[in-house]
Amino acid sequence: MEIQGNEEDIKKAQQIAEEAESGSRHVTGFSRWFIPVIALSWSLFQLAVASFLLLDATYIRAIHLGFAISLVYLSYPLFKKPKKNKFLNYFAQKNRYTLLDYAAVIIAVLAALYLLFDFLGISNRQGSPLSRDLIIGTVLILFLLEAARRALGPALPIVAIVFILYAFFGPYMPPVIAFKGVSLNRLIGQLTMSTEGIYGVPLDVSATIVFLFVLFGAMLDKAGAGKYFVDLAFSLLGGFKGGPAKAAVLASGMTGMVSGSSIANTVTTGTFTIPLMKSVGYPDYKAGAVEVACSTNGQLMPPIMGAAAFIIAEYCNTDYFQVIKAAFVPAVVSYIALFYITHLEASKLGLRGVPRKDLPKFFPTLIAGIHYLIPVAFLVYELVVKRHSPQLAAFRSILVLIVLIPLQNIYASYKKKESIPDALKKSFSEIVDALIAGGKNMMGIGVAVAAAGIIVGIVTLGLGGIITEVIEVLSGGNFVLILIITAIASLILGMGLPTTANYIVMATLTAPVIVTLGAKNGIIFPLIAAHLFVFFFGILADDTPPVGLAAFAASAIAKSDPIKTGIQGFTYDIRTAILPFMFIFNTDLLLVGITNVWQVGWIFITSVVAMFAFAALTQGWFIVKNRWYEGILLAGVAFGLLRPHLVGRFIGVSSLIVAFLSLGLYVIIYLMQKPRAMKAKAAGT
Repeated sequence: MEIQGNEEDIKKAQQIAEEAESGSRHVTGFSRWFIPVIALSWSLFQLAVASFLLLDATYIRAIHLGFAISLVYLSYPLFKKPKKNKFLNYFAQKNRYTLLDYAAVIIAVLAALYLLFDFLGISNRQGSPLSRDLIIGTVLILFLLEAARRALGPALPIVAIVFILYAFFGPYMPPVIAFKGVSLNRLIGQLTMSTEGIYGVPLDVSATIVFLFVLFGAMLDKAGAGKYFVDLAFSLLGGFKGGPAKAAVLASGMTGMVSGSSIANTVTTGTFTIPLMKSVGYPDYKAGAVEVACSTNGQLMPPIMGAAAFIIAEYCNTDYFQVIKAAFVPAVVSYIALFYITHLEASKLGLRGVPRKDLPKFFPTLIAGIHYLIPVAFLVYELVVKRHSPQLAAFRSILVLIVLIPLQNIYASYKKKESIPDALKKSFSEIVDALIAGGKNMMGIGVAVAAAGIIVGIVTLGLGGIITEVIEVLSGGNFVLILIITAIASLILGMGLPTTANYIVMATLTAPVIVTLGAKNGIIFPLIAAHLFVFFFGILADDTPPVGLAAFAASAIAKSDPIKTGIQGFTYDIRTAILPFMFIFNTDLLLVGITNVWQVGWIFITSVVAMFAFAALTQGWFIVKNRWYEGILLAGVAFGLLRPHLVGRFIGVSSLIVAFLSLGLYVIIYLMQKPRAMKAKAAGT
């Protein structure tokens, strides 16, 4: 069975992903080694820090930023597209470096490492910077914003510049948003000479934890796990109604557990899944949209959660295990609901699955690559059972992979009666390639968290209270409206920001606002609920038109319109948008304070049924096309199961009775539609 699309389409999609993740330059000659050597050195440095190299945390952050910013300037030219003007076109070269690139790398790296070079002196003159400190600090901010523009687009630098200008011109603003303002000394000192700005918590988490998880994902991919997950998903689900779409959901879920990128996830699995979805009858834009939806949702999946899980733990001052515990039910329920949506789409379109004879057999496929599950299982064991730190767990899992890769190649060579030394050479090459890929994949994240630190640093200068007042005025004190404003802001900002940067910005600006104004409205909930709220909407922004790069990558493979694909993907993700509103008001969904296994099971089951009802409502189809009143009843089921306490107080019964009544109503709707479904089946429609 041919499960791979047209080579030109795949190359186009891979180019989109590569430019978004690893840069658009393809340099020849000796200079082609610059990026691989720097990326490899970065990975080795991070492994050394995680094992035997003892350095001050500030030194690690500065070196981490130096590696990231150098890779960005080498990977992205000043202009992404060729220019007609000969002089300007010189700065858009993709096949060679310019003198400007070399100068930018040297200046940016020296500025990033300045804190390391004069750490003691800077520490002793906090609040009284020298002229040299101000000049180098200003240079660092400018070059960091330019690096963010090259790697991530204009959104984050624009937001950061607005905050910088606001810090200076706050006294001249209208009274409702007026700010006392800061001096240049204070601003530069805060952003570049302390751990409250660029070198703050986000950069620390990126340097100590996120890098290792991204490297783990890169090594797993280089070992061949990505294709294994796809083959396994198809062997299990490909034969069912709309099987390729269901397999796409499962494959992207497994890949997303260890991938920090929705775009990379889209290309990795979409190369196989999108052509197969089209082959069984999915329209091109719907095939692309399914892949976009499940790939972006892959970043909701613990243990990595788009690299933001570790920063959430730091911001909430909680154990990392508590973060993945809180995110588990919403993430899994959201994925199961997407799985169900593909079933509804297949039912509406009257689709069948791939013939079983054309699919790989499940058990042989499972056994053939079962060794890929070992490092993933080991990582989960280290995090969940042993409760080791994320840094230690990721490092040990990488060591498992470093052992696993040679073993699998030696075994393959032994079976084929090939040379063992050649297998070892291949293994060494794969490990080096993975180390290089890890560094290249991290440069965007490293620059993003550092640039987001500019916004964080300015907010901590005293803007937090003003933001709370502004949102309170805009919402009129209505807490639901506060949540809606926050959700819209997260979606708009997230259209141009990577997941981690979007979360950092929104967590800094709005998560404290949600908690503060919630308390004013008499609604008390754990801090992690507010942080997961903004995180979920940041994820949704990944496929929000017109910017969503995941949609462009998927549409390249599907040969569909990218805007139409993105819009369809967003409609599939509406089910995810309702969850944050529900777990803010019903923290049982986050398993906060819940340890009873039976209660956890009950919450999970009722949440799944609620999302099934909501999916059937939004798709206009349950087992047949919904009638208008059935849609209202399905909405009632979803609301009753997700907000049983509120409904119970309104009608004067316990939340448990509300849940049972809602489940009963779900069954009644099924029985109402069953005769119509049987009639349609008999008529052959």
